[in-house]
Amino acid sequence: MKKSVTQVWENCLAIIKDNVNEQSFKTWFSPITAVKLDGSVLTIQVPSQFFYEWLEEHYISLLKKTIRKELGAEGRLEYNIVMDNVLSSKQPYTVRIPGSSSNGTKNEPVAMPVDLNSSTIKNPFIIPGLRKMNVDSQLNINYTFENFIEGECNRLARSAGFAVSNKPGGTSFNPLLIYGGVGLGKTHLAHAIGIQVKNNHPEKTVLYVSSEKFTQQFIDSIKNNSSNDFVHFYQMMDVLIIDDVQYFAGKERTQDVFFHIFNHLHQTGKQLILTSDKAPVEIQGMEQRLLSRFKWGLSADLQVPELETRIGILHKKLYADGIELPKDVVEYLAYSITSNVRELEGALISLLAQSSLNKKAITIDLAKLMIDKFVKNTAREVSIDYIQKVVCDYFELPIELLKSKTRKREVVQARQIAMYFAKTMTKSSLANIGMHCGGKDHATVLHACRTVNNLMDTDKRFKAYITELDKKISIQ
Repeated sequence: MKKSVTQVWENCLAIIKDNVNEQSFKTWFSPITAVKLDGSVLTIQVPSQFFYEWLEEHYISLLKKTIRKELGAEGRLEYNIVMDNVLSSKQPYTVRIPGSSSNGTKNEPVAMPVDLNSSTIKNPFIIPGLRKMNVDSQLNINYTFENFIEGECNRLARSAGFAVSNKPGGTSFNPLLIYGGVGLGKTHLAHAIGIQVKNNHPEKTVLYVSSEKFTQQFIDSIKNNSSNDFVHFYQMMDVLIIDDVQYFAGKERTQDVFFHIFNHLHQTGKQLILTSDKAPVEIQGMEQRLLSRFKWGLSADLQVPELETRIGILHKKLYADGIELPKDVVEYLAYSITSNVRELEGALISLLAQSSLNKKAITIDLAKLMIDKFVKNTAREVSIDYIQKVVCDYFELPIELLKSKTRKREVVQARQIAMYFAKTMTKSSLANIGMHCGGKDHATVLHACRTVNNLMDTDKRFKAYITELDKKISIQ
């Protein structure tokens, strides 16, 4: 007696149930419906493209063995993939059991596009049922390219980001991975790219989301049995920005769902922008297949901003707020806070607050007091740049002259004093100090320190210079 399609699939489910745990069975096999049996070809209906890919990746061996047992060596499995809660009008894609095709080759699964115009796809950011055009991009309007100060520390990343914003998905920078330490502007630049894309291409759907929010939404979708809606929503995006992807590390199921979303967007010419606090090769706990995809496009790093960029950032912030500060105060902040942009802006805000609350004029002395409190209670190291600046101001020399190769006596003496203070007040190596002082070697720095020490012992006027400069440089 010929078995019905329902009987065949029920027999298959009985075998599958013995080989997977109860939760996996409920999640991945209970929603499947058998729709047709044509000879040795069983057609099953699955809820989504993501569902199909998951079965292919995790349960294909089990499905092959089960189909063989029920339908024989010639058994084949075909999928119908649901679009908008109805069967797709496209022909179902076939996955053959190896050895069953006439030419002995294995047919690989073919990606089926998701219907982006579905009115039933849920938007996890607003309310269910909204169409693609209604997606809230979650972009901060203050984080624009105009507010992002360019310097040597970020030129590559900014240029790549600008190119992507002009032609999203149409450059070789896909994905664009921006990485760097805390407070260097990764999030700002990611938002700036998204905003510029919206300005240049209003029809594009852009979405910014942190990795933590993405993970939480995925967990919620599993709890609510709406993971298909979750995947469909993210596959709608034209530009997807994921902030801090390093937090996907160790989260296997989140990585897996992101892998499928990444593949779909990349294959359909959509733009992916990622940020991380580490380069791809340094991210631990991330699957290799994801890391390899991160390297498909461009990985651009953001470095600690150099002095000129730090001064530019402060001027931009002051201009935006309509505030004027004495030049020496701005320079002092830029020389003193060297770690990252966020700390630099925080120091400026603290200084303005101190001045306002205490009704005091903003002076270099107030700035020094504020820096003491702002930079924890640990001993803070003054920078070589700041030492050079104070020495040059004291002797009324341009800093470019100090770093030049001139052998004029007054310049040589100022250079030696700067080397001396850099040696005594910083933890920098002799080679690093020499590099900052016009490319001198470590022997020159040692000679400069000995010369300054000798002159302090024999020349009262010179010793007075050193004492006065020491007070100016010291921030304690």
